[in-house]
Order: sequence, then structure tokens, then C-alpha cells
Amino acid sequence: MPASSRPATPIEPERTLVLVAGAGRLPELVAASLERSGHTFKVLGVRGFTDRPLRARSDAVVDLLDVAGTLRILQEWGPAAIVPAGGVTRPSPAAIFNAAAAVRNREALRAIAGGGDDRLLRAVLALLEENGHSVLGIHEVAPDLLSPEGRLGRHEPDAAALASIATGRALLSALSPFDVGQAAVVAADRIVAVEGPEGTDRMLARARSIARKPFGYGRPLPGMVLVKIAKVGQDLRIDLPTIGPRTIQAAAGAGCVGLAIQAAHTLVIDRAETVAAADRHGLFLVGLGAHA
Repeated sequence: MPASSRPATPIEPERTLVLVAGAGRLPELVAASLERSGHTFKVLGVRGFTDRPLRARSDAVVDLLDVAGTLRILQEWGPAAIVPAGGVTRPSPAAIFNAAAAVRNREALRAIAGGGDDRLLRAVLALLEENGHSVLGIHEVAPDLLSPEGRLGRHEPDAAALASIATGRALLSALSPFDVGQAAVVAADRIVAVEGPEGTDRMLARARSIARKPFGYGRPLPGMVLVKIAKVGQDLRIDLPTIGPRTIQAAAGAGCVGLAIQAAHTLVIDRAETVAAADRHGLFLVGLGAHA
């Protein structure tokens, strides 16, 4: 069953989790959430990726492709589950070559060597599971970091924005079987931009140049909305839809009147700051339920 549709696996707080901390603020936020919920956990830092504050409190630090060393540490710790959080980027060909001796599963190595970062992460998760480790997503262990359903800030969508949201949801649902992004910018029944490999922020920059002609400085299209939802069957352990203050800034610059995100499936980085930014820019921010 895809990780996005399977039920959350309850983990008793006294059973140890291992937080594998990649780059960015997210691992720190997940660690704070685990502390609030009373979970016992260890932090496994990734050299060159984990931010300094969390790296300083890591129980161990490994190289991204030190497969044998990582598996040895995890075997010693014997965690109930492993929780990956934060970004990693593709290692150099030399690093992949040096890791070849440690990776007996040549299919996994080929997956690491080719494809995008999403494929790299899938290969890593598969390798962990093949070695008997359970891998959980942030949505399963830190649900307080996800968007609730309903209005998050002061502003509400008007009739034009609601029509845009409906179009965006229908579009993304139709595109779900294809390997495209999780977001689109929509104005009524007009599709302004669909997210590709460049990510949400760059898509919003592209939407600005399209919707604010000429040269991105004209008046935006009325009722323009950023809609962001997970693909059907998406493995949320790898690619959980995410927004934060920077997304709000980019959406405002593009001329959007608000953002509609999938409740319980979208991570909101620094929620208080994100909501405050939406309020400041006059944008609505709503969490969409299953049948909104």
C-alpha cells in the first residue's frame, strides 16, 4: 500500500526512533515535535547536509554514501523505525564509485547513480527496508507539523478564488498518474502554470511573468490561486508537499490572492510565521479537506 494511503503506524513513545537529518530547518522542527510528544529518539546526522545546531546534538554523523557504516550504526541502535527529514542532493560520481564496494545490491546502486533526487531517496529507503528497518514519514510521527483543515489566517477565499481552487484540484487530480509536480497556479478556468522539476518557488516566478504581463509587472489575473496537493499514491515519506514563509512571499509576488493546500498532507514550515506572512500580504491560506 502506498505510504500516502496507508494508516499511520503507532509507535510507543518509549520505543526509540532514529531521525535521519538532512539539510534545512525541517529536521530541527521534527526533532522539536518528537520532544513535545515525548518520543525517545536518536539523531543521525549526514555530513555536509545537517545544519550545525542539530549536527552538534547528533548521536552519530555519517557520510551520505557510507552505506555499511550507516547500517552498522542502525543495527547497534535497533530503532523501532527510521524517520528521514530534510533535503539531500545528488552525490558526485566519485562518491558513488567509492560506495560501490559497500552496496551489494546492484539494482540499488543503479538507482542511486541514475535519475533524480526522488529516485535516490527511494533507493535509500528500499535499502533500509531490505535490511529489516521500518521507515516512517514525518506525517506519521509529527502530525502537528501538517496543515489542519480550514482557514489558517484572517482572510477567506471569495467566489472567484473558490472556482480557481476547484479547477486546480481537478487539474492536479487528473495529472496525478504522471510524474509532474504537486502544485499549480490557476485563475478561474485558466491554468497559468503547473509545477515541474523546478519546484514551487520557481513555478511561481514563472507564473508571475505569465500572469503579470508585461515583464511581470502588470496587473495579475483576477482570482489567481496557488493550489498544492499530494499526488494519489505518492510516497509521503519522500516528497511531502511543503510550504513556508518563502512560498507566501513568492505567491504574493506572482499576484496570487491565496493558497489552498491539502490538509493533513502538507507540511507548513514555521506555521506561525507562514500564517503571519499570509495575513500581512492579504492572502488567504486554507487547508483543503478530502471533499472540499
